[in-house]
Order: sequence, then C-alpha cells, then structure tokens
Amino acid sequence: MATVTLLGLTGGIGSGKSTVAAMLAEHGAAVVDADAIARGVTAPGGAAIPAIAQAFGAELITPQGALDRDRMRALVFADPNARRRLEAIVHPLVGQETERQAQAALAQGRRTVVYDVPLLVESGRRWRQKVQRVLVVDCPVVTQVERVMARSGLAQAEVERIVASQASRAQRLAAADIVIHNQGLTLPALREEVRQLAQGFGL
Repeated sequence: MATVTLLGLTGGIGSGKSTVAAMLAEHGAAVVDADAIARGVTAPGGAAIPAIAQAFGAELITPQGALDRDRMRALVFADPNARRRLEAIVHPLVGQETERQAQAALAQGRRTVVYDVPLLVESGRRWRQKVQRVLVVDCPVVTQVERVMARSGLAQAEVERIVASQASRAQRLAAADIVIHNQGLTLPALREEVRQLAQGFGL
C-alpha cells in the first residue's frame, strides 16, 4: 500500500502560506483549507450561525444571516473570553469538516493531504496530533505587515494588531519540522522549493 503523508501547513498572515498551499495542490496534494471551512460554517445558513446567535445575540449576525465579521473582530480584540466562546462553537465544526474532506481525499486515492491551518500552532496539540509533519512558511514580521498592507489596504496599526494576535514567529519555528523561508524569494524560486518538497512527499 502506498504511503500516506499528512502534512500540517501554517504561517503568519502575509507569509505566503496560501501560495505554497496552491503550489502543493498543483503537484497533486489534497489541500484541506481550515480557514475556508471556518468561513463556510459562519456564512449565511452555516452550521455555526444558530449557536453564535444564541451565545452572542442577533446583533452579531448580518441581515443576510452570516457572522458579522467586523463586529466580532472588534469584540474578540476587546474581550479574550469572547474569542474562546467563539472558538468553542466554530472549532469542533471545522474539525469535523476537515476530517471529512481528508478522508474523502484518501478514499479517492490521494496520498498526500495538506491541512492548511493558519492557527495550527495556537491550537496546541489538537492539530499536531493529526499530522505527521508541520511545514511553516516563514518571513520577518516587517515583511508580513508590508505584504498585508499592500494587498488589503488596512492601516499599519491594524495589521500589526492582527500579527500580534497570532503565534509569534519563534513559536511557529519551534513547532516546525520543515521551514520555507519566504523572504526575498522570487515566485519561480518559491515554486522550485515547493517542487523539491513535493518530490520528497512522493508527489
């Protein structure tokens, strides 16, 4: 039987993690995007919406029936307990769906599953136990801030606040089995690094 590789992929905002995930997918990996799943369960009609409305009130739900992301972001920044309450609703649903997608990919014959998880390090052992190795896409914080400001139009202070709310660069590197240093790399050079990694995973 062919070897199965279960890879955790993470990196801070603006690190280039999503680009690396897309490149791995081009090589045939099944990418399970935890962020996309989280957006799905908090979209109109999403599985998390009734519990969020009950826990936080109808004012946190948009007229379209989705989580009001701006209001929730302001709330969790102001109240760490609100973040924990939200995660207690959303994380189990995300976990169920990521597992469903991974099992479906394996049933289709995929032999490398990449769990694309922005907050893999922050979630502690829960994600670490699912994967065999952790790949971290790394760059300096100043580069993260510059990239996110350029693509989002957010103010520097807002981006720095988002970066500060995530695991530190040192914490991510300490959790890494493999690191891609995405600083000063051209897109072709990054693509070549990913190609070599993919080859090592049998892709």
